[in-house]
Amino acid sequence: MTGLSLSLHALAAVIWVGGMFFAYMAMRPAVVRVVDPSQRPLLWCHALSLFFRWVWAAVGILLVTGYGLIHAYGGMGSVNWHIHMMHGLGLLMMLLFLHIFFAPYKRLKQAVDSGDIEEGKRRVGQIRKFVAINLVIGLIVVVIATGGRYW
Repeated sequence: MTGLSLSLHALAAVIWVGGMFFAYMAMRPAVVRVVDPSQRPLLWCHALSLFFRWVWAAVGILLVTGYGLIHAYGGMGSVNWHIHMMHGLGLLMMLLFLHIFFAPYKRLKQAVDSGDIEEGKRRVGQIRKFVAINLVIGLIVVVIATGGRYW
């Protein structure tokens, strides 16, 4: 079971962090170049709606497999420092995601539904900042996850 849990844990992290990397480093610059500013809130609202479904699944898988693996390795008192770092930073990422989902994203959907383009742009900008923070944290977690036990 440990092998399956590790694989699912890594896959969920790749989907979440990789999705943020793609959105921030590839889609965002392309949208700025190609999509009319008045259409960007609508595009981001729909793209995030699809992506956030995957993030919710990833968060659930990360929690179940992460705590399962910690238990399999003897509990929090038995795991090395890098597991504690992954745990803390992962929880921080999840809290940031919850904030994004329930605050600026919710308001982005309301702005799009009401046709308020300026408010939609403002909310997209807010989401972009939080995603940038979460992306940096996620990349740090990947480095810790892959190399932490060797330091």
